[in-house]
Amino acid sequence: MTAVDEARGRLGKVGVVLMTPIAPAEDWRRAAKRVEEAGYGTIWLNEAIGGREVFSQMSVMLAATDRIVVGSAIANLWARHPAAMQGAAAVLGDAYPGRLALGVGVSMGAIVEQSGQKWASPLTKMREYLDGMDTSASAAPVPDIPFPRLVAALGPKMQELARDRADGALPAAMPVEHTKATRERLGQDKLLVVMQTAILGTDPEKARGIARSTQMLAMPGSPYLRSLKTLGYEDAALADGGSDEVIDACFNWGDETAIVKRIHDHLDAGADHVGVTVFAPDLPSAAAQYERLAPFLL
Repeated sequence: MTAVDEARGRLGKVGVVLMTPIAPAEDWRRAAKRVEEAGYGTIWLNEAIGGREVFSQMSVMLAATDRIVVGSAIANLWARHPAAMQGAAAVLGDAYPGRLALGVGVSMGAIVEQSGQKWASPLTKMREYLDGMDTSASAAPVPDIPFPRLVAALGPKMQELARDRADGALPAAMPVEHTKATRERLGQDKLLVVMQTAILGTDPEKARGIARSTQMLAMPGSPYLRSLKTLGYEDAALADGGSDEVIDACFNWGDETAIVKRIHDHLDAGADHVGVTVFAPDLPSAAAQYERLAPFLL
C-alpha cells in the first residue's frame, strides 16, 4: 500500500491545528490527549525557525497519545539540513507506525531573513531540498508503514512540484475555488490536505477583525496575496488587510453549522482532509474549542 493510500485511511476527514505555547510540555500532552478523545484523526503542528521545533513537538504528542496521526504543517526547510529532515521523519515514522505525516514548506522571506539566512527562490529551494532528502534516505530508517511527504504549495508551479516529487500538496488559508483548482492540478492519485481557519462567532465585524489580525495579507511578500491574485481578486480588494469579500472567502466564521458547511465545501471540492485552526476568544483553550466543534465537524 502506498503512502497516499495509507494516509487516506488514517488521517480522517478533519483534523486540528494545535498552536500550543512553547512550554510547559505537559500542556501539549494534555491538549493532544483531549483532541484524540474528541475523535479527530490528526493533529497538525507548525514551525517558524527556532522556538517550537516541530519534530520535538511531534514526538511529545505522539508519546502522549495512542492512535491519532501527528503531522507537520509545516516543517520549515530553512530550519534544518535536508538529511536531518529525512532522518527525523524516518525515526518518528519507524517509532510510531502509520501515525506520522510530514508537511515540508519554504516559509516566507521575512521569517527567513530574520533568522540570518538569505532568502532564495522558493521553487528552486524546494526542488533542491527534496533532492537532498531523497539522497539521504538510504541512511535513514525505513518505516514499515510509509509516511506521506507533502509540500506546502499555494501556486501552480509549487503544486506541480508537489505532484511530481511528493505524495501531495498542503495549501493553507485559501478559498474553496483554490481547493478545486489544486485537485485538478494534482490529479486523483495524490493527497490534498487543506488548512483552514474557523472563527466561532456570529458578529461579522468582530469575526472579520479577528481574521485581519492574523496579518495574512499584510505580511511583506505574502504568498497568500499572490495566490489570491491568481484567482482573480483585484488589488483594491486585497489592500488594507483584505475586503470583506476576501475575508469571507479565506476565513470560515459563524456558528458551528456555518463553519461545518464551509469545511465540507473543501472536502466536496476535492480535499482528502481539512486541518482546522479554531479562533474562539471566549473559550479557555484550544482543546476546549475543538471539543466544542467535534460533534458538528465529525
